[in-house]
Amino acid sequence: MLSLANQGIRNFIFGVKGYTNYRDLYDYFESGTGFSARYGIDPPIHIKYQPNVADLGSADSARINMDYYEITNPVFAVQGDNIFDINIKNLIEFHKEKEAVLTIVLREVDNVEGLGIANIDKSGRIQEFVEKPQPKDAPSNLANTGLYVLSPEIQQIFKEKGVQQLIREKNRLDFGYDFIPYVISTGRPVYGYTLKSNWYDVGTPRSYLEAMKSLLQGGLSTLKDFGGRLSEDSMIWVQGNRADSEKCREEIINQVKRGKIEIEGAVLIGQHCQIEDGARIVNSCIDNFTRIGKNAVITNSAVMDRVIVGDSAEIQDSIIGRHVVVNSSGNKPTWINSVSVVADDVILEEGCMLRDAKVYPHQHIRGEFQNQTVNSSS
Repeated sequence: MLSLANQGIRNFIFGVKGYTNYRDLYDYFESGTGFSARYGIDPPIHIKYQPNVADLGSADSARINMDYYEITNPVFAVQGDNIFDINIKNLIEFHKEKEAVLTIVLREVDNVEGLGIANIDKSGRIQEFVEKPQPKDAPSNLANTGLYVLSPEIQQIFKEKGVQQLIREKNRLDFGYDFIPYVISTGRPVYGYTLKSNWYDVGTPRSYLEAMKSLLQGGLSTLKDFGGRLSEDSMIWVQGNRADSEKCREEIINQVKRGKIEIEGAVLIGQHCQIEDGARIVNSCIDNFTRIGKNAVITNSAVMDRVIVGDSAEIQDSIIGRHVVVNSSGNKPTWINSVSVVADDVILEEGCMLRDAKVYPHQHIRGEFQNQTVNSSS
């Protein structure tokens, strides 16, 4: 969103679905005023939310919002599990030049598995689109990034009998499975804009971590600095630009200078964090108000807001949600590795071992879990 705002976009609509999705987005972004102040966006952005109407898929969400907010201009639609580097002006110009009703941003990929794949002609017009084909059946290696430009005419297409029939038969209106193939079948101009810059699909824990590391290493041209960079030649950021958070920032910097803690690679540390002596952090993101105990090691991981990481804990290649307590000690260290994911508000007892495990929110767990999903107290 920051990248789009920096390119002049000021009006956003979030296609929220369900209470949790709405709450999480609204708690962070609200109407956009606070977000704008935080990042110096002037004039500020304005954020609206999907009306309290249940949708039947990604395209149906676009239909509901375009109709409700009476959209009369082209819309740049973004599916939420994307991080991307794109020049919006060039994309919109391409869309208008081609007189397209729908433009799909495409990206060459090495592995087509699990992606929508398009075949285009020399002009960029999409001749064929297949959602998640078997690799041997893929018509090309051009993947749908989940980024679209929709002309206002799309609103009339949503009302057509063919679309309404799709909804009745499938109880669904998804962009990839339903709407894109339908629009192509009507003969309308649907074009593919081939993206040359970076694009990350963060729909899986592994891809999320890969994207995080790439972004910290400068993988997004529009986001090179996160605030609080220690020096021009380092890739370490310790945030805290206000009096109430500057104290924690200075303490961490002093610990690094004295060799009390080790920070290696590309690391982002949020505001009001506390790190005990002996800790080691490598290629990771540590969010606000997190406390890291003595001799803890965090490598290639994302640790979110208000987490407590106990002494001697080791977190590697994993994601730790908000308000998690990782109890650990020198005698009974806790280990979390192999792309494990711990959801919000979880307590792990000393000596826990998670290997490729998924833990649902609000759990209190102990013991060892490998290749398991934990969704009840253990």
